[in-house]
Amino acid sequence: MKQRRVLLVDDDDLMRAGLRAVLSVDESIEVVGEAGDGRRAVALCRTLHPNVVLMDIRMPVLDGVAATAEIVSAEPAPRVLILTTFSDDDYVFGALRAGASGFVLKRIQPEQLIAAIHTVAEGDSLLSPSVTRMVVDRVAREGGPLDPAAGRRLLVLTPRERDVLELIGRGLSNAEIAGTLVVEESTVKTHVKRILAKLWLRDRVQAVVLAYETGLVRPGERAPGR
Repeated sequence: MKQRRVLLVDDDDLMRAGLRAVLSVDESIEVVGEAGDGRRAVALCRTLHPNVVLMDIRMPVLDGVAATAEIVSAEPAPRVLILTTFSDDDYVFGALRAGASGFVLKRIQPEQLIAAIHTVAEGDSLLSPSVTRMVVDRVAREGGPLDPAAGRRLLVLTPRERDVLELIGRGLSNAEIAGTLVVEESTVKTHVKRILAKLWLRDRVQAVVLAYETGLVRPGERAPGR
């Protein structure tokens, strides 16, 4: 497995120590640095060049949302994996729009955290369908940034690609989309790649946000069978 260079960002010293201990069991993960605030994280990314930034949201000086936006604007940009709690759900949507590749809850099991780091390092995104729905529904209830004009972007998609984008927006995995549409998973992967390319989206996270902003997925809707 490829070596993963990880930067830990959290204003809690004990939390960073715990994360370092958890990640130390995987020889393919190297913690290259730590930061206690977002501004320091941005600076360290420029010098340490991590593959993955494990980012807290609520921090002094510069919060995780603003830090994520700065970090992913660099080239090449590391992947940002947000660490959050359910009480942070009003921040998570902003973090995803800022360019985070996904988010995990702070009570995640150690083996799941390690798997999450490898997932985002490989260029994929990490979305929990249940938490994603919660965030999108809450933002919508509070007058989130729906943009009907953004729907014009979807005109470049084929009808089947629109179907796939809708199911992505509802939080389905590639395997679940394949089951819903009764096609091979490899076919779904091809559709996803074409959707991202046509819409100039970085990853699956941005696809979820766009599906919501364009109204393709409405607040409160659930995927088939969920």
